[in-house]
Amino acid sequence: MVSVAIMGHGVVGSGVAEILTTHKKKLFAGLGEEIYIKKILDLREFPDSPLADRFTKDFDDILNDREIRVVAEVMGGVNPAYDFVKKCLKSGKSVVTSNKELVAAKGAELLDIAKENNVNFLFEASVGGGIPIIRPMSQCLIANNVDEVAGILNGTTNFILTKMITDGMQFDDALKLAQDLGFAERNPAADIEGHDACRKICILASLAYGKHVYPDAVHTEGITKITLDDVKYAETFGCVIKLIGRVKKLEDGKIDIIVAPMLVPKESQLANIDYEFNGIMVRGDCTGDVVFYGKGAGKLPTASAVVADIVDCCKHLKTRKYLYWTDGDSKNILPVEESVNAMYVRAKGADIAAKAEKIFGGVSIIDKADSADNETAFVTSEITLGEFNEKIAALVNEGAEILSTIRIGDL
Repeated sequence: MVSVAIMGHGVVGSGVAEILTTHKKKLFAGLGEEIYIKKILDLREFPDSPLADRFTKDFDDILNDREIRVVAEVMGGVNPAYDFVKKCLKSGKSVVTSNKELVAAKGAELLDIAKENNVNFLFEASVGGGIPIIRPMSQCLIANNVDEVAGILNGTTNFILTKMITDGMQFDDALKLAQDLGFAERNPAADIEGHDACRKICILASLAYGKHVYPDAVHTEGITKITLDDVKYAETFGCVIKLIGRVKKLEDGKIDIIVAPMLVPKESQLANIDYEFNGIMVRGDCTGDVVFYGKGAGKLPTASAVVADIVDCCKHLKTRKYLYWTDGDSKNILPVEESVNAMYVRAKGADIAAKAEKIFGGVSIIDKADSADNETAFVTSEITLGEFNEKIAALVNEGAEILSTIRIGDL
């Protein structure tokens, strides 16, 4: 029997306890031992829980219990999770977590502490919820050089954009529906401003390229400026708009990493991933494109990934799994001004097409039947962001009002 503890009994934590309790036979068959929940840390009371006698409000009850070998951190946030996880690792307990904010902020340090203490720090559930991605990248695709990782990493924004695309809903109406259905928080800023997707692509980039990538080093845009007009122009151009987290390795060894809305061609494998689903594409030099698809959040999907990590830790109580990256200083990240993309532009004013042709040296005009008066949308050729901004400034000087600019995703 292996004794474990769960820190946090919210949506995910209660799901972890449920799976460990209801799937005992399945887990025993896979491990050869029983997994016993010895302690659950939460400040609230759960008198009606079948595990009521195992709750504690004191972290030290877990830290000082030598029988507890594996701890699941499902509290969320950096504090006090960081302090608790660090102390567990230093005391010789392996830790698994679903906490993307913690891994994105402190992953390199916690992996180093785990290595020093010959224990494991696993975080499959931190990206993609129940979608397997960390383990496939670190094990199944180990023979590949990863050229690029790109994905729809946030179900809330994908749900909102899908409703705009399929039902013609305005952004605010789609957001309210997402909140009413439980897909969006009452304060949705982390989702709609792109911060949640940023944390996840940072974790994947760190894993793929071996150096920690911090969220504050990544250019991040959300979807709040996307309008129905942009959605319709994208449709005319043969694309859909998705919030994409993307990182790719450049020839000079640097990485180009960004989170931003992109026009994704309909033939892309990511284009048809809709509603609250996530999709992650890993582009390997041996395998080509491999896509992982499923529900990126939710009680049981996320808890499933946490439990899989618990089982993995129980199998490796006396050995370390090699999951590791070093700390990073952001010097390997391409400045966003040097990043190259074709760009979609929607502008208002007289003779926009002619002016854009002159300034950009050739553009593709998107001819939408019901365009507003004096409104023009066009797509540039590939261009650095710095040069694009200069040319947009020149277009404004020619009397244009810029309504939207969105990257074209080469996915």
